Amino acid sequence: MSLQTKQVRVLVLNDMEQLGRTLFRLDQGFELQFRLGPTLQGKHVHVHTNYPAPGKHFDRHTFQALAWHNPMGREDDSDKFCTLDLQIAGSYQYYFGHGHEEKSGGGYIVVDPVLRAGADNHHVHLDCITIQTYLSKCLGHLDDWPARLRVAKESGYNMIHFTPLQTLGISRSCYSLADQLSLNPEFSPPGKNYTWTEVGELVQKLKKEWNMICITDVVYNHTAANSPWIKEHPECGYNLVNSPHLRSAWVLDRAIWHMTCNMADAKYAAMGLPAQVQNEGHLNAIRSVLWEQVFPKVKLWEFFQVKIESTVEEFRTLLTEGAKPDQKKTEGKQGLKIIQDPKFRRFGNKVDMDSALETFVPHSRSPQAILEACNWLWGRLEEINKEQYQQMLQHQEQAANCIVGNVVYERLADHGPKLGPVTRKDPIVTRYFTFPFEEKSLEEDLPMMDQPDKASHFLAHNGWVMGDDPLRNFAEPGSNVYIRRELICWGDSVKLRYGNKPEDCPYLWAHMQKYTEITAKHFAGVRLDNCHSTPLHVAEHMLSAARAIRPNLYVIAELFTGSELIDNVFVNRLGITSLVREAMSAGDSHEEGRLVYRYGGEPVGAFVQPSLRPLVPSIAHAMFLDVTHDNECPIQLRSAYDSLPSSAIVSMACCCSGSTRGYDEMVPHQISVVKEERFYPKWNPEAKASSPGEVNLKTGIIAGKLALNKMHQELASKGFNQVYVDQVDEDIVAVTRHCPSTHQSVVAVCRTAFHNPKHHQYRKEVPPMFIPGKIEEVILEARIIDRQAGTYKKCEKYINGMPEYTVEIKEHIQLKDSGVVKHAGVTSKGSSEFVQEIIFERLTPGSVIAFRVSLDPKAQELVGVIRHHLIQFSPKYKPGSLPDQHTPPILETPLAQIMSKLTLGDMNMLLFRCDSEEQEDGGGCYNIPSWTSFKYGGLQGLLSVMADIRPKNDLGHPVCDNLRQGDWMIDYVSNRLVCHSGALGEVGKWLKAMFHYLKHIPRYLIPCYFDAILVGVYTTALDTTFNKMSSFVQNGSTFVKLLALGSVQMGGVGSFPALPPLSLELPDVPYRLNKDTGKKEQCCISLAAGLPHFSSGIFRCWGRDTFIALRGLMLVTGRHLEARNIILAFAGTLRHGLIPNLLGEGICARFNCRDAVWWWLQCIQDYCTLVPEGIAILRCPVVRMYPHDDSEPQISGTPSLLTQPLCDVIHEAMQRHMQGIDFRERNAGPKIDMHMKDEGFNVVAKVHRDTGFVYGGNRFNCGTWMDKMGESDKARNKGMPATPRDGSAVEIVGLSKSAVRWLVELHKKGLFPHSSMKIHRDGKEVKVSYEEWNHKILANFERNFYVSHDEKDPNEKHPDLVHKRGIYKDSHGASSPWCDYQLRPNFCIAMVVAPELFTVERAWKALGIAEKKLLGPLGMKTLDPDDMVYCGVYDNALDNDNYNVARGFNYHQGPEWLWPIGYFLRAKLYFAKKLGKETYEQTVYLVKSILSQHYVHLERSSWKGLPELTNENGQYCPFSCESQAWSISTVLEVLHDI
Repeated sequence: MSLQTKQVRVLVLNDMEQLGRTLFRLDQGFELQFRLGPTLQGKHVHVHTNYPAPGKHFDRHTFQALAWHNPMGREDDSDKFCTLDLQIAGSYQYYFGHGHEEKSGGGYIVVDPVLRAGADNHHVHLDCITIQTYLSKCLGHLDDWPARLRVAKESGYNMIHFTPLQTLGISRSCYSLADQLSLNPEFSPPGKNYTWTEVGELVQKLKKEWNMICITDVVYNHTAANSPWIKEHPECGYNLVNSPHLRSAWVLDRAIWHMTCNMADAKYAAMGLPAQVQNEGHLNAIRSVLWEQVFPKVKLWEFFQVKIESTVEEFRTLLTEGAKPDQKKTEGKQGLKIIQDPKFRRFGNKVDMDSALETFVPHSRSPQAILEACNWLWGRLEEINKEQYQQMLQHQEQAANCIVGNVVYERLADHGPKLGPVTRKDPIVTRYFTFPFEEKSLEEDLPMMDQPDKASHFLAHNGWVMGDDPLRNFAEPGSNVYIRRELICWGDSVKLRYGNKPEDCPYLWAHMQKYTEITAKHFAGVRLDNCHSTPLHVAEHMLSAARAIRPNLYVIAELFTGSELIDNVFVNRLGITSLVREAMSAGDSHEEGRLVYRYGGEPVGAFVQPSLRPLVPSIAHAMFLDVTHDNECPIQLRSAYDSLPSSAIVSMACCCSGSTRGYDEMVPHQISVVKEERFYPKWNPEAKASSPGEVNLKTGIIAGKLALNKMHQELASKGFNQVYVDQVDEDIVAVTRHCPSTHQSVVAVCRTAFHNPKHHQYRKEVPPMFIPGKIEEVILEARIIDRQAGTYKKCEKYINGMPEYTVEIKEHIQLKDSGVVKHAGVTSKGSSEFVQEIIFERLTPGSVIAFRVSLDPKAQELVGVIRHHLIQFSPKYKPGSLPDQHTPPILETPLAQIMSKLTLGDMNMLLFRCDSEEQEDGGGCYNIPSWTSFKYGGLQGLLSVMADIRPKNDLGHPVCDNLRQGDWMIDYVSNRLVCHSGALGEVGKWLKAMFHYLKHIPRYLIPCYFDAILVGVYTTALDTTFNKMSSFVQNGSTFVKLLALGSVQMGGVGSFPALPPLSLELPDVPYRLNKDTGKKEQCCISLAAGLPHFSSGIFRCWGRDTFIALRGLMLVTGRHLEARNIILAFAGTLRHGLIPNLLGEGICARFNCRDAVWWWLQCIQDYCTLVPEGIAILRCPVVRMYPHDDSEPQISGTPSLLTQPLCDVIHEAMQRHMQGIDFRERNAGPKIDMHMKDEGFNVVAKVHRDTGFVYGGNRFNCGTWMDKMGESDKARNKGMPATPRDGSAVEIVGLSKSAVRWLVELHKKGLFPHSSMKIHRDGKEVKVSYEEWNHKILANFERNFYVSHDEKDPNEKHPDLVHKRGIYKDSHGASSPWCDYQLRPNFCIAMVVAPELFTVERAWKALGIAEKKLLGPLGMKTLDPDDMVYCGVYDNALDNDNYNVARGFNYHQGPEWLWPIGYFLRAKLYFAKKLGKETYEQTVYLVKSILSQHYVHLERSSWKGLPELTNENGQYCPFSCESQAWSISTVLEVLHDI
């Protein structure tokens, strides 16, 4: 048995869902399944991805279509999926569409790389990474690198990040590269010429011998201004030839440069502006010079204005020549259009003359009229030029603000560089453009922009823009960054201009791709420098080239987008593995702790997740650093004493961690990537503290960092992936890392020192800590201490740290030997909670202590035993498991074996039973005070709630609190079952034995293991349940199985048998001992009508509901014996030729419905058809509870009970209808119905002599399923049925036709003994044959029920009532004729049971009208919304004076009932098949699409059922049963039909 269960993630596709800003991260080896959401089920969906097909190379623009798999057959799309086996790292796009929609949704997936190191090439998990950054230029000659890099190895790091190793530009910035392809020559000592080959060999040596992985930067956004190749290929930058939109910004830049020269030469002294800017007055003088001398001189607005004179003259000429506007361009719309001059010359903008001719139309051709039109245009152009002038004034205002702001930072601010006087070397602001020519006056400079050979070398510098949109390129047209001086400029670098594709700048793309390939060849990963400003399509292209060489390329980046969603765009498109995050961003220890929690890990005690589960969005994997190499030094911002505790907090994060070289040595300043030229010290174990060029374990916090790095790597490699952060007080953060298989923990307590303890008053008392479990050891205790080694003095040659500090550290000691802990007492929170109280004595600011904690030995053993017994459900529990030395006998048998003995009736008890069912047994569903009760007493009640809690790891949920606080819920689950005999009791004992272990483990682990046990039991129960059902269910989809569970949910046996007793002669009838009498009694399964309202007592069983539901819930699921028993039990209650509506155990039965008997007959027919040898049921004995209509109910055991075969009971029912049923209900009056009027108790059901239609009822009763009786005195509808449906209801006519046809066929085969019925008519006994009855219905149905399109149809008795044509009436011969013509969904039932009554084309069109008018999201409207009494919202509590709605009078006058949708869809399928293959296939897709809503509801419902009804448009109805037997049944029948 493999321990590594295949991990499968499911991504549900929803129409129109664009997830480009949602991050989905997966590991290599995972399987990704795409499944259809409800909006796509039933559609021809195609999924495409650029993940390469097997044997193919990745090409971002090549997409393959994925093949669909439907493992469970064809009946629905709930299990249909296409799959990707993810074996290659990178970023991959997917999109999907359907029909003519090529792309109706899509997104990205990011597959993480697998990193390896060491001679054995072992896997280095991403969370194991501890990285240290080096400025490459500070490493010296390549021969010296090992001695300098050894510091990283000896400090416990396993990854080195090098800043770029290429030749640097003139500024010496690490990120300004003169040549991307050549190695920095400074790395070669005299007489040698090292190349990339030697660098690659060193990297390999570090990887194999030191177990260290090396990565470096790639810089795509800019090159050094002095790069030789940019001079040869100026088209690779933004210059005034290829980017003329920058001309005005260049002019301003030159003017500001000349302002710098003038300031340096003291030419503004008279204006109060010296070279040395020192105060607010000088800043105001800068503004004055800009507004009075610079801006007016350069007149930047002219670049955006129109030359009015020549434009108006051109317009005058056109008017004089009689020119007309081109209507194709103007579309007759007025409005002057200005065309921007593509060369951006002064006054170069043009007017679109077609728009001018359309807008400024002279009233005649006369010279005066033309002059007026020209003057009109002149005035408008002046307005436009003025608008451009005003716009430029706003830009200049911003430019002045930015220039002054820059001066303030660089020359006045305390935290700035304080550059001193303005000089040509230190200009007032950095220049925005290169100027590689001899300096002249501004007047001589400006003509050069019109000389292409010179203008092409004026290249825009790069930089960054505060608060800018990172997805926008600020140097492209449309951006005003350069003219508004908003760029924080890097004057040593030129921004590169790639264009949209390689063809736009071939040299640049080829050059940078070669650079990328060199990097990928030698390094395991790259850091994308300035990622947020790098054009995404460029980085995509380059990284694809890198991954072609190194598939497992590790990519990191630091983003400054300010938005997690925009971060995700970069991560998705570039396949970034880790985003750099920095502890220095935290303002206090509380925030630092929050970052640890944010950047990785599950909560401690998290639930065990299934290996197949939904793919959920994640945040980008973090590379969490104590400080990055380009940020300020923490010692300057916090205190030297904080270096260790903040590092410890970072190290405890469940993600990559790291630092920059110099932090551990306590270098007290930022090591500048631009100005630093000194070398890093080398490693020397014997070095003295005073030696600036050497370091060892006594230097700074190196010894502490070594211990922390080792601990970080161990925690990740050994699966300590659960995290808990405790803010002990304002300075102390405790971070717990927990392993969910061994339940070991590591707890690090860190006392930060953001303020220097020498000057800041910290609390003397440290709060005690309570650590659950047994402290095995102190892994480390360390603190920063002062030492006598001199004070810090900056070395001229080496980057030295502060010698006056070091770390005092002890590792792997016992608690008693700790110098930090004063006392460790053991307390106990009950039998299962072993807690140690820690009292600190020397947890000084700047100190850290880390404990290794195990469960106490007994708890550890019990957890191991629980895991051992859980292995039968999943191999993932094997780690940490221990064999049970004293296994209780019940646990020696696999649970599946015990469960195999359960019946499906037992499963009803195990899994379901709502509160009223439980109360019948004297119990109830488990209730959590101040929260709520579970929906079921059985496992489904718990599992429905856990299904919401588990994926979110919502350990704060009231259910989890209840489990942690006591054993009540645990005992409820087992005690509820233990009291039963047989296999159900055995399952209870199995749970009780498992829970005995569970109760004695730490309370914080109980929710996790309680859930694990229940999930194992539940899934085993489901497997057993489905194995006891039909092959249709066993081989069916998830949807089919969920629906089939409705059979178990509704089918049960209560304390009191709901069905009357069956004949003693009948085989295979289940018996039990009565708990009270001890006597044997029958215990047949009965079907509840709905939960929770119709589940127990006399209101559990209803004839109509039972037999509408029986085909789907019992016959289709293979529960044939239970179906037989139900059919025969109801047969025994036949009276007046009817079976009861409310069964009431047969004793309290009400025979007040006209349709139940026909549904019963339909089920007998279905039984004979679907069950092997089902015809035998016709010979089964039926015990007649009412031998005569006026008999009292005959109880089992009564002497001389009448018994007869079922076929005779059927014949009696048919004969009684043909004779005519007419009686008054027994006990008529308020005793049996407090609302009904007296006439309503008169029941009539007969067969029309001419048509053969069954008819009956009156306007005071409601004998069909639409049986709402008015209840409101206020609205005066009490005792009035809302829908009497008297006359011949269409579904009863269809059901009777089905029954008669079937009996005719049976008789012909010799399987039914009766061919005709003897009745008394007009005083004579006559015979009416079934054949004759069958023929009459067939001959008369469409004539009387179809509403023809022919307005003169002779069969139409009430043409004035016709309001919709092409439909089938709801009834025929109603006492209120209008009701016959109401559009309702009932005719669909007749179509399914007796399709021979319908003409195919008419039926199809009628179904189309029903679809348009009645079809809702889950159900069918019970009345045409065009009807004047339609109301789609059912509110049974509302009592007002509205006759049509008071007290829910509109129950069947609009609300959308679910069960008719099954018949509607089955009818669609039947007639579609008659219309040909194409129509049928389209219908199948429609059906799947409709049923997808039911699947989603069923999946999400805590009841795991489908409701009785919804309000209009599928809205939730609080008065509906949450789960209704016939709703589930008829949907299951649709899937069976497909």
